[in-house]
Amino acid sequence: MTKHLNKIENLVNKLCPKGIELVELGNVLDYEQPRNYIVTSTKYSNEFSTPVLTAGQSFILGYTDETNGIHKASKENPVIIFDDFTTSFHWVDFDFKVKSSAMKMLRKQKDSDVDLRYVYYAMRCISYKPQDHARHWISQYSKFKIPLPPLAIQEEIVKILNSFTELEAELEAELEARKKQYEHYRSELLTFNNMGGVQQIRLMDIANYSKTRIEATKLNNESYVGVDNLLQNKQGKTLSSYVPTVGKLTHYENGDILIGNIRPYLKKIWHATNTGGTNGDVLVVRINKKDKVNSEFLYYLLSSDKFFNYNMQFAKGAKMPRGDKSAIMKFEIPLPPISEQKRVVSILNKFEHLVNDISIGLPAELKARRSQYEYYRGKLLTFNEYVN
Repeated sequence: MTKHLNKIENLVNKLCPKGIELVELGNVLDYEQPRNYIVTSTKYSNEFSTPVLTAGQSFILGYTDETNGIHKASKENPVIIFDDFTTSFHWVDFDFKVKSSAMKMLRKQKDSDVDLRYVYYAMRCISYKPQDHARHWISQYSKFKIPLPPLAIQEEIVKILNSFTELEAELEAELEARKKQYEHYRSELLTFNNMGGVQQIRLMDIANYSKTRIEATKLNNESYVGVDNLLQNKQGKTLSSYVPTVGKLTHYENGDILIGNIRPYLKKIWHATNTGGTNGDVLVVRINKKDKVNSEFLYYLLSSDKFFNYNMQFAKGAKMPRGDKSAIMKFEIPLPPISEQKRVVSILNKFEHLVNDISIGLPAELKARRSQYEYYRGKLLTFNEYVN
């Protein structure tokens, strides 16, 4: 890597001995509103071919069978999709539709000496967290400046950083394959087709929604759970950036299962490890027959793709679908003996550990590669500024 850094330094010294000019993003990028590419249905399926994108963390929300209004992106004609509210963004070089109009699609300006991939990497170095719910590209973000060396230097930097991201993509693909394998085995373990006498019951037969309340003043950023700090794709929760200070909220207890009830396809769910409070956008499922059901076993059933697909079937609303609380309670689950539930939980806990523990195996290697990439990205995109 030192050889690559020296090569870039020599190029800069040769081509730009006085330093590198800083330019505003709005002076090198054009934007397009995505209104012509918005998906009309949220009935997604992996059997369909066109991905539906959001510029937020989840990126690919699902796949649609809609054939009209598809944005044609490619390796030769890529775009950067930019969330106008959160300023999150992604590189896209394949055909797609989008979930909403709350984004911009960014391209380099015609006839400009700019490598769009270089601009993408430079944007990754911008440290900015929106403080209000407003559109930020025109008012704020497009005014941020990035160093813009000659095109030859941009292309060399892109080659180096691409090698990092390609390796990262390979690790991500391998980890994703492992997760799919885990989902398959989990589905097998939770089906009980070969075990006689396992009855199918409805969720309402062993659980209910929490009816207890808690004062907002008793909560902090760890014990308050809103739909915003529940993580997508069954990744639990993080600390909340907002904690209400007045009123009473829904109380949850250790062992309860919290489910994000807005946009069920985001698969937000958490098995509570402490007590706290939440709002009306989060469902708190509480077992009322603890002698018959192990809470971790129920969590695994409700964090399955089968449950989330069921939830979406009954969700109401097009742009912001919300789960049907009544239908959720009618979801059917298998109920083997408690000893069998604990055995299954023990096996699935080991799988969960292998797939998600960032201290071992592929997750650890992926984390290390990302840290290395971010370090060298900062090195490669730091220049002496040219002042005219």
